[in-house]
Parts: sequence; C-alpha cells; structure tokens
Amino acid sequence: MLNMPAFLLRKKMIIKKLSQCEAISENSAKTLAEAGILYPNAFPKVTKDLERQKILVRTKDKKYYLNK
Repeated sequence: MLNMPAFLLRKKMIIKKLSQCEAISENSAKTLAEAGILYPNAFPKVTKDLERQKILVRTKDKKYYLNK
C-alpha cells in the first residue's frame, strides 16, 4: 500500500522539504508544518514508514530531522 504513487510522492515531499530547511539534527529539527509540508497530519503511515526505515528521526517534541 505504501508504494502507491500518492504515498511515494508524499515520502519524496517530506524528505525534500526537510532537506531544504536543513533539518539534519535534533537542534535543527522541524515539525512537518514548519518544513512547509501541506496538510502535515495527512498520511501518518507515510511518516511512520520513514521513521521505521530510519530516514526520519522524531524528537521528543514531535519534530523531525533527516538521519544523515
């Protein structure tokens, strides 16, 4: 299910937006809204999948950064 085009586009958008705002550490972490992602609460399974794949790291205050 998470390989459907809408989900793949969402994954790419999350990665691109967090990369553009240089969310690469806990100190620079952003919420999805702060990163400029439209409808940040849509497709929560996509965000969880990126966390499970260790592409995203979620902080205690529910912000995200890229695991590079």
